[in-house]
Amino acid sequence: MTLSQDQTAAPLNVADGHPLELLATRRSNLAAQLVEPGPTQDELRVMLEIAVRVPDHGRLTPWHLQVVNKAAQAELGELFVREFLKSEPDAKPDRLELERVRPQRSPVLVVVSSRTTHGNDNVPPVEQLLSGGNVCFNLLNAAVASGYGAQWVTNWPAYNPAIKAALGIPADEHLIGFIHIGSRKSEPQERQRPDLSDVVSTLETLA
Repeated sequence: MTLSQDQTAAPLNVADGHPLELLATRRSNLAAQLVEPGPTQDELRVMLEIAVRVPDHGRLTPWHLQVVNKAAQAELGELFVREFLKSEPDAKPDRLELERVRPQRSPVLVVVSSRTTHGNDNVPPVEQLLSGGNVCFNLLNAAVASGYGAQWVTNWPAYNPAIKAALGIPADEHLIGFIHIGSRKSEPQERQRPDLSDVVSTLETLA
């Protein structure tokens, strides 16, 4: 079977209310556009339970989630400023304020990190890391399905050793994502998606 241009360019045809509608229309909201009210504790618990329902080869649970409360978000913001100044000592106050509020932009912040099991030849570290990526995406979908907006963010803080250490993430593990969740200040705009003809091919036979 070969995907024709007509097939790849056809708009998604998903009925309202169909389970695929969420997946066909899901969009991320910028964290700065997420406001109160955030999810209740019960709603967040449901989202987290859904988040960890992911493919997990070997049932290793090779990831960890941290719900960062407001006090910890503020402390994290100050740490972001201190670490940013190490690389940009002449940074202007408005840029430092951007770093200060970076982890405080949404009502709820969840940090997802890897917790790799080493020495398991059947489940390579890359598979375990991909499972953690699925946790992040499942959490996004759970938030949107619950009527909230969400964004998966990394940027430089995800790779900073001091920030990882402050969050209890070992140096040899990964901070996979900061997941921001809250009510939408506005609906996110759709963006260009790839044409299937550019990213999908059909393998008829091996070379």
